[in-house]
Amino acid sequence: MKKTILYLCLLCLTIVTSCNNDDDQPQDPISQLPPATQTGERTFGALLDGEPFIPRGGINPLDCVYQSVNGEYYFGLQGNKRNDNNNLILIGLGTNNLEIDENITYALAGNVPANAFGTYALGGTFSETNTINAGQLSITHLDLNAYTVSGTFWFDIIDQNGNLRQIREGRFDMPFTN
Repeated sequence: MKKTILYLCLLCLTIVTSCNNDDDQPQDPISQLPPATQTGERTFGALLDGEPFIPRGGINPLDCVYQSVNGEYYFGLQGNKRNDNNNLILIGLGTNNLEIDENITYALAGNVPANAFGTYALGGTFSETNTINAGQLSITHLDLNAYTVSGTFWFDIIDQNGNLRQIREGRFDMPFTN
């Protein structure tokens, strides 16, 4: 009887240790981003230099505003999180006196009037897109009654240390304040 129990235990141990645990396998970075939705799900994500960037933690990891100030329109969206060194990383999008509309793609060229721009910050030092390091913002959904905006984006930016940072596969689905 002891021999049978010993064999059963060895058999179970062999089965358990030979199982393949897919959780240990690295996932495709794009599949780790939130889905591209258009219902105000309060999501934001992108690939930052090929790695998933999903805002989390902190006091205000996500913020979105779209408002008219003295007849000029301003859109602002930011997502942030802390890295392994506890430095705050921020990825943002904005417009400067530019009204946004659904199904329109905007060049992220620079923070000047009548333009859209992308922002990257590490530890409180901000960099913005310009005419050389630029990108695109596409508004895929805009509901001015429900105060929701959705879209996709990508951009290149030079950080404070002179390094090229590539933001790709960006997507968001946010309620906004006005």
